[in-house]
Amino acid sequence: MNPRDVDTDERPFVLVWELTQACDLACDHCRAEADPARHPDELTTREGKRLLDEAARFGDGQLVVLSGGDPLARTDATDLVEYGTRQGLRMTMTPSGTDSLDEAAVTELADAGLRRMALSIDGGTPASHDAFRGESGSFEATLRAARAARDAGLPLQINTTVCAETVDELPAIRDLVADLGAVLWSVFFLVPVGRGRVLDPVSSDRAESVMAWLHEVSESAPFGVKTTEAPHYRRVALQRAGRPDDAPDGDGIGRRLGITAGDGFAFVSHVGEIFPSGFLPEPAGNVRQDPLVETYRSDPLFRALRDRDALHGKCGACEFRGVCGGSRSRAYAHTGDALASDPLCAYEPDGYDGPLPGPSHG
Repeated sequence: MNPRDVDTDERPFVLVWELTQACDLACDHCRAEADPARHPDELTTREGKRLLDEAARFGDGQLVVLSGGDPLARTDATDLVEYGTRQGLRMTMTPSGTDSLDEAAVTELADAGLRRMALSIDGGTPASHDAFRGESGSFEATLRAARAARDAGLPLQINTTVCAETVDELPAIRDLVADLGAVLWSVFFLVPVGRGRVLDPVSSDRAESVMAWLHEVSESAPFGVKTTEAPHYRRVALQRAGRPDDAPDGDGIGRRLGITAGDGFAFVSHVGEIFPSGFLPEPAGNVRQDPLVETYRSDPLFRALRDRDALHGKCGACEFRGVCGGSRSRAYAHTGDALASDPLCAYEPDGYDGPLPGPSHG
């Protein structure tokens, strides 16, 4: 499914279901503040299958990401992959790099129909990665799982968090992404939620230079590059390519690839809450009693997040808001207003000279 073909008023390009918050790792940046114990009120297998049935109502080929915590902390994870595949969903997963993610587990997921596996690498060496992940041996377990995915013919995505602690590791991680044969490098710019509140983000100027570097990487790397919670990467790419903000999106960095919280993206928590993103914890309902499809299409917050003209402050004045829009999650984390300016962006819009009035949306 081509993202440009998705009408994000009607369906998300990405639907994330947080199967569980249980995980054996204690990662420094963990949004879920995971611990080894499972929550007693998690969606059951039966409820989860109803959720997947509902997700299929969005249309053929809906992309579903099973996340956590560690989704493999649930014994029904593989069964859910198989069930979702039978419903016509494109099932993917972000398991944790632990010893439980062995070759047999990877092969079982591939045989169940998993379309892609995303693994996290946050350091270029075992010492740096394991320190960030809070578990000795996580780096080697992740590499073993990545090689098992390659051997099983399962496309691999590598996720990396950018913060002050990891930013200098990016060149070494880029080399690992290439060596592992990954199809995509997803670079996540820290949002201060969960345990990530205690980490130091990079400055807006440093973020700008990292995005320029990522664009250089994308021009020659054997894998794709995308950012998460940093949509101004598309503005940086357009500027570096010498293209105006309203240019056609034929090069893959235009509006229809502009997936942000609530606009092409939706998140269902382990207990069924519906959010625009896991990093924007403002609930719009719960799948136990609210239809997911109608909530995504009609909830006032979701609708506001899809209206780039509803943005205010610097983002509302920006001529690139149609292709960027800023991280709504970061704006919410810093101000409590999901439509405020993204504080990570260093760009000053033409003629902007201060905050602009606008409505406040929680």
